Amino acid sequence: MLKILLDTSFILPILGIDVGITVRKTLEKLGNLNAELYYSRFNILEALWVAVRLAKRGSLDVDRFSRGLRSIYASRRLKTVNEDILVFERSLELYMMGHNDLIDNVLYSIALCKGLKLLTLDEELVKFIELKRLNRNIILSPEDIGIK
Repeated sequence: MLKILLDTSFILPILGIDVGITVRKTLEKLGNLNAELYYSRFNILEALWVAVRLAKRGSLDVDRFSRGLRSIYASRRLKTVNEDILVFERSLELYMMGHNDLIDNVLYSIALCKGLKLLTLDEELVKFIELKRLNRNIILSPEDIGIK
């Protein structure tokens, strides 16, 4: 069975934050796949940063965001991952190699250490992984699951 860690872009719609048609189509497709879907508490932290930016502009539906958080934590479809010391050590290594987005580093490291695929739209992360000749096989894009 395919085990997929979702990047935060795929968590945001659950929280009432629209990130575009590609993400919506990808989530619909995931709903039809025989796959285990995972998220990290670090996705939630990153989503909170997005929510704060939207709240400052007056464009956050706080009630919808709260309902979304509750649904994530109560979900039987989404499973949480437990990060460990290896994940954090690997994240620091990625940072020291030059990738400054610590949340991306943590999510990539979780996928690597836990035997998951990371579903992401993050082209900068993918380019970094390729440039540093890291394990690209754990990265999935929407195209990889049939979304164009």
